[in-house]
Amino acid sequence: MQTIADLKSYRVLETSNIEELKSEGFVLEHLKTGARLVLLSNQDENKVFSIGFRTPPSDDTGVAHILEHCVLCGSRKYPAKDTFSQLLKGSLNTFLNAMTFADKTIYPVASQNDKDFQNLMDIYMDAVLYPNIYQKEEIFRQEGWSHYLESTDAELQYNGVVYNEMKGEFSSPERVLYRQQLNSLFPDSIYSKEYGGLPEEILQLKYEDLLAYHTNYYHPSNSYIYLYGNMDMVEKLEWLDREYLSALERMDINSRIDLQPAFSKQAYTENEYSINAHDSEEDNTFLSYNAVIGTKLDRELSISFQILHYALIGAPGAPLRKALMKTGIAKNIVGIYMNSMIQPVFSITAMQSNTEQLSVFTDTIHDTLRQITTEGMARDFLLAGLNTYEFNYREADFGRFPKGLHYGIQIMDHLIHEGNNPFISVETNQIFERLRTRLSTRYFEELIEQYLMNNPHSSVVVLKPRRGLGQIQEEALKAKTRDYQQSLNDHETQRLIEQTEALKEYKSTPSTKEQLDKIPMLTRDEIANHTSCISQHEHLVDHTLVLHQELYTNGIGYLRIMFDLGNIPEELLKYAGILKHVLGHVDTKNYEYSTLSNQIGIHSGGIYTGLAVYANTKQMDAFKPTFEFSAKILYDKLDFAFDMIEEMMLRSKLNDSERLYEIIREMKSDMQMYFVSSGHLTAQNRSLSYHSQSGYFRDLISGVAHYQLVSKLEAHFEENRDLLISKLQELCRAIFRPGNMMVSYTSDAEGFALLESHVQRIKSGLHADASVEDQATGFTTAQKNEGLVASSQIQYVAQTSNFLSKGYAYHGVLKVLKTILTYEYLWHEILVQSSSSSKDWMFSLYREEDPDRRSVVNLGTDGLAMLE
Repeated sequence: MQTIADLKSYRVLETSNIEELKSEGFVLEHLKTGARLVLLSNQDENKVFSIGFRTPPSDDTGVAHILEHCVLCGSRKYPAKDTFSQLLKGSLNTFLNAMTFADKTIYPVASQNDKDFQNLMDIYMDAVLYPNIYQKEEIFRQEGWSHYLESTDAELQYNGVVYNEMKGEFSSPERVLYRQQLNSLFPDSIYSKEYGGLPEEILQLKYEDLLAYHTNYYHPSNSYIYLYGNMDMVEKLEWLDREYLSALERMDINSRIDLQPAFSKQAYTENEYSINAHDSEEDNTFLSYNAVIGTKLDRELSISFQILHYALIGAPGAPLRKALMKTGIAKNIVGIYMNSMIQPVFSITAMQSNTEQLSVFTDTIHDTLRQITTEGMARDFLLAGLNTYEFNYREADFGRFPKGLHYGIQIMDHLIHEGNNPFISVETNQIFERLRTRLSTRYFEELIEQYLMNNPHSSVVVLKPRRGLGQIQEEALKAKTRDYQQSLNDHETQRLIEQTEALKEYKSTPSTKEQLDKIPMLTRDEIANHTSCISQHEHLVDHTLVLHQELYTNGIGYLRIMFDLGNIPEELLKYAGILKHVLGHVDTKNYEYSTLSNQIGIHSGGIYTGLAVYANTKQMDAFKPTFEFSAKILYDKLDFAFDMIEEMMLRSKLNDSERLYEIIREMKSDMQMYFVSSGHLTAQNRSLSYHSQSGYFRDLISGVAHYQLVSKLEAHFEENRDLLISKLQELCRAIFRPGNMMVSYTSDAEGFALLESHVQRIKSGLHADASVEDQATGFTTAQKNEGLVASSQIQYVAQTSNFLSKGYAYHGVLKVLKTILTYEYLWHEILVQSSSSSKDWMFSLYREEDPDRRSVVNLGTDGLAMLE
């Protein structure tokens, strides 16, 4: 039997038995082209393939980002211009996308179906190496940008998917701040360039520039190919060589990414971002302290700073965050450790502050860090951070993001920066063991001194608000566009009109049946006729329903304690969204909130509060809202999880007005960020609230209505303080009662055997207040059709409707209809025809009741008050 080492087209550079991932790892070089390949062979049926390229930007035109969009619009073997949407409709993929980073672009796919996986590999390899962009300039003009001129007397405009997407991105002040942070720290590096594209600079990119960029960088000699999972690796390697790699010659491609030389002194920069005309410039400035932390090739240093981020600023009650909040200079303090660049950055930001408070901001950082390094870091914070990250690494739960892809990106990061032993990026057990022994030393204090206190390669960034800046910029662009249009002669004007018509024709002309038929689709025989089932058992423990999902979980128990909110009146229920943020973040009878958080981090994988809606798909206006505690614990820590949940639920001090005000300020700040960055979801959820009971509930506890309540409390806290405290206390008594409780637990049989006594114990301590008056949850909805004002360069419009009111019960067929509406209609009419940002439109299917009439919400700069 042929082995990988026997293959004549490749050279094995490195092998490794990666016990942590139960994988056999290989690093190969394709001899003819120099392509680098990484294989992780294991028993995971969710197979992953990706091909990536080192793509350093040389300007702010977003060429790498635009190219990423363009190459998936048809290729040599698969010429259909909507190949990507066809795959979204017809593939059994578990992941299908493309991603542009500051220094690389990757094209990953994943599937559990062998035939589907092979099809996806072929389509992606052909797309990146032989895209249709060389034959169709319209692809660039659709995905990147184009002039739009319908007639000689029409106004010249600009359009394009990436152009519109980046206008949306830079509507967020956090995105503007991120760009300024990188500019301040890496002025001579590729990281000073906006790889996604600055909207005004995107308009400078030429079609010829795009083709040249593809020719320069999209070649096997500059590629990194990754295979993960349970497959015949030899067969895949032979196929790659035979079908693609062997046809090309080695090229000398200079895509090296150099380090930014260290600074001799700290940098300082100021910039502006746009706010609405009615917003105040006071208390809206961002103050940011940023420091470069070595290189990401030092894996131990990188993990150490993830732990330090938690211990200094990420954890509830973390000392640096607490000290900054105590100064009162900002509504919120956030920290982030950014390690997507070769030189990671540790950043601390005061949000909604003022320029005059900059010295207090920087002095507090320096004084607090000096005190920490002198007196020693509280070990519980470090231990909690270490355990939290180690638990997450071992659990390897990345949601819908396949863990195999996560590992692949980490390995690729190491390879593109020419690090030794790329597998060190996924081998972390020994690092955590070493760091655990260093908790008894000054290791972490010395890191603080070296990288945060005495590091001249750092910056202070001030981002100030300016009323109407977005409108000023838009008017400047319009003026520039008018001047350009007026400068055109008749021939040039006619050429733009012809280009506009050609692009409109290209967009409106569907791919031919012959082209579509070339895209491989699975036959019914190639699709498994069975699904994996999870064994679920129902138990009654002291009359409480306990659901047990019996599953091998590697010794981790997943606990969820749910409380029915269906008997809580609206006037009380609207405070549930606040209660969710308060429990676990205020002192309790036995713990300060920082100690509580540390204990949870030390002894578990996390304990969280949440609010959820469970659908009734057959009955109008029926749904089950719940307040939930969820925990991830090792089996022998189950008693600890119940102890902590009981402490949070029954013994939280809800009368600490100072702490409550801090939480309210943070909540408002976080929601303001979310509404702008996720405008499509904000508009959709608000629209659903008009005549959907469950939509109304969502809006009440996390949407616009919730934000309005939080804003009122933040603005008039002193006069509303006592009311807030009483409502939270009353809400706890109403929710946490025995009759409201249900438990869900995922573990194997051994883990479940420990559960029953804990359920009985926590139930016995719940409120049994007979004075609490039950009242069936019911809301009075109203049609509004409103406009919401936001500091955004683009608008988000949502329309919702209801199938239950038309007599249709929920059925799996509706999932098929959702796919048809999304990828047959909306994809073509909105994404393609109007060049909308791919991030800003969606079709969603809700399994609970939806509005019985259509409703519309508009969110954007114009803030339209009514839509007819």
